[in-house]
Amino acid sequence: MNNLKIIITCAAVALVLLCSCNAGGGTAAFSGGDTVRLKYAELLTIVKHDSFTVVTIGDPWNKGKTLHTYVLVGEKQAGGGMASRFPASATVVRTPLRRAVVTTSVHCGLLVGLGKGDAIKGVCDLRYINQPWIKRQYACGKIADCGNSTAPTLEKIIEIDADAVLISPFQNSGGYGRLDEWGSPIIELADYMETSALGRAEWMKFYGMLFGAEGRADSLFAAVEKNYDALKETAKKSHTRKSVIIDKVEGSVWYVPGGRSTIGGIIADANAGYAFASDKSSGSLQLTFETVLAKAGGSDVWMYRYSGAHPASYTSLLAENNGYAEFKAFKDKAVYGCNTTTTTFYEDTPFRPDWLLRDFIIITHPDLSSLGKPKYFEPLK
Repeated sequence: MNNLKIIITCAAVALVLLCSCNAGGGTAAFSGGDTVRLKYAELLTIVKHDSFTVVTIGDPWNKGKTLHTYVLVGEKQAGGGMASRFPASATVVRTPLRRAVVTTSVHCGLLVGLGKGDAIKGVCDLRYINQPWIKRQYACGKIADCGNSTAPTLEKIIEIDADAVLISPFQNSGGYGRLDEWGSPIIELADYMETSALGRAEWMKFYGMLFGAEGRADSLFAAVEKNYDALKETAKKSHTRKSVIIDKVEGSVWYVPGGRSTIGGIIADANAGYAFASDKSSGSLQLTFETVLAKAGGSDVWMYRYSGAHPASYTSLLAENNGYAEFKAFKDKAVYGCNTTTTTFYEDTPFRPDWLLRDFIIITHPDLSSLGKPKYFEPLK
């Protein structure tokens, strides 16, 4: 009888603690666990427990606050009443995901690279995806077009019986419209708000956990980090150091990577000169053509991204804006273009920053010709 009383008392105490935790939306249910060591990602925290893993995403726009908390529960764990074990503010995700809608080409590319392309059952903005495997799967009816990435088609998501939607969050977005009523997990892809290239790439560890590819994601990131660090050291040994200007004016605005942005960091790691290196912005600077010309017009080389059916040339560039002729790189025929229509630049580089770093090093350090030719950028003709 005494043993029975003890059991009942313990059960009651546990129930009170659980209810208190849920009522307050707190984190008491998540106490303990082993924190996964992340070296670069600043917005991501991963804590492993015996039967679940807690992933917390920091709010990029409100320092100190949480954007989203996910509880990853493996398929071998008990399913009944799982959600009631955790705070109401947390989203329970049964892993591995097998029927996901992925709204960005970036994450489609990563999943294909992790060998989990078959888990992609729907995509958005299909016309902007250059990943050949995705296009083939769509052509044979194995992947559905779920509309616009900013407002995915809920009916199509329900039709394909998706188990989660992976979508990029935006500041003051006000939610995800009808998708908020769906009831299944919405995975917020905030990796693009990291301020370092390796910090963003490290998010692949989280995505690997979601799709049952944790080991493969860990191995891939280790390879990316090793290659990135080796290239960084190689750049330091160069006997030349050219300065670079990025992209071009769009309408009345020239979006220039801030000194603390991921691109700004890659330029610094490439040991290249950059007119805006001292800027503290982690995003893009919105400048006028005249401002960029005055501050960076003397840059040795010019690298820019464009989308087009035909390769860019000095003639086509000048036709857009005859003021480009004033730039040193234009005069010296040192302009390099990356056609994002015909390359997988956007699909690759967020999670393979080592490949992009290599391009920057090759272009800004001509004495390092042993590295070969750039992967994404080609000299204009």
